[in-house]
Formats: sequence, C-alpha cells, structure tokens
Amino acid sequence: MRQEDIEETVAESGYRQIRADIIFGRLAPGQKLKLENLKGAYGTSVSTLREILNRLTSEGLVVAEGQRGFEVAGVSVADLREIAALRLLLEEHALEQSFEQGDVEWEAQLVSAHYKLARMEKVMATGDTSQAEDWKRYDWEFHQALIAACGSRLLMETHSAVFDKYLRYQMVALSYRGSVAEEEHRQLLETALRRDSKTAKEILQRHIQAGVEHALGRGLLAALPAQARG
Repeated sequence: MRQEDIEETVAESGYRQIRADIIFGRLAPGQKLKLENLKGAYGTSVSTLREILNRLTSEGLVVAEGQRGFEVAGVSVADLREIAALRLLLEEHALEQSFEQGDVEWEAQLVSAHYKLARMEKVMATGDTSQAEDWKRYDWEFHQALIAACGSRLLMETHSAVFDKYLRYQMVALSYRGSVAEEEHRQLLETALRRDSKTAKEILQRHIQAGVEHALGRGLLAALPAQARG
C-alpha cells in the first residue's frame, strides 16, 4: 500500500472514531480538544488531527477557536429544537417515499431492525443503561430502515447527519421514555408494513416531539456545566 493510501486510511479511521466519540458523549460538549493529547489517543499526527477537526467543524460537531484550538460543540435547548424540527421534516418526506417504493426485502430489513431495537428497549426498561450506546445505535438503524426505500441517497445521507446530531443530545441527556417510546416504534413498524404513511407521520411527529420534551423536562441540559452549553 502506498504511503498516501496509508495516511488516508489513518485519517478516515481517526475521523470516524472522533466523530463517534462526540456523538456518543465520550467527548463531552464544550470539552477542549488538545491536539497533543488526542495524538496518542487516536494514533495519528497533529496535522492529520487538525484536518479531522476542521472537517468536524464543517459538520457543526466541533468549534474552531482561532489560535486557541478546537473544542466539542456545546449544546442548547434552541439547537435541540431546531435539530428535531429538521429531522422531522426530512424523515416525514423520506418515510412517505419509502412506504410507496419499499419491497419485500425492505420489509424484511425493517422487521429485523425493529427486532433488535425492541430487544434492547427491554434491557433499558430494567434500568440497565450499560448498553445505552447499542440501544441508540439500534434506534438509528430502525429509523434509517424506515426510510431506506426512499430512492434518494442524498436524502438518506442528509437525514443521517441530522439524526446523528439529535442522537448526541439523547446521549447527553440519556433520555429513555420507556414503554411509550417502545409502543411508538411498534406502531411505526405496523404502519410501514401496511403502507399507511399518513398515520406513520402523525406517530413520528409525536415520537420526536415527546422525546425532546422528555429530555428538557428532566432539566438535564440546564444541569450541564456552562462551558458545555452553546
């Protein structure tokens, strides 16, 4: 393998790792990202790290502070509401297209995605949060499966990027709504299988809005240190 290819592979791997660590809260909102410290943790050079962090800055997950370096983007109530509204707008449109075009293979993948999510929700319902990352990963996979037949790669990618930002808030707040959310997921599956996009969009709207209000109602964002709030 050429040196250029090796460097590109290292950079891409580092990008995915740092991005995942931000989304899943291992790198906290407002945390300073010191290049010398990150170099050892992610096994890459300072110059490569700078490229990665600039890339994440363009995605809104990192903030560049001029000569002072980088930090993980903060969180705020207004930002959460805006992200949730954009997610709903994209997901409703994609969902309608997916319901119209989905075939039996799409149905099978959707059922499989829901099965994994439902199993993990049972674990969360016991109060065991040790697998919270798996829970949210399966949540992401289920909602992606719902819209997977929409026919637009760009729409899927845009939705995925917005969902990741929404997911970061859920990990920060660790907001699990219990059997209510579990039932909404089951209803979304059923409406998908009978291609009832009208009802599905109503459930989705309730699902997202209730998730936001549940997180805010617990006051978890307000309880974060000042540097974590954007």
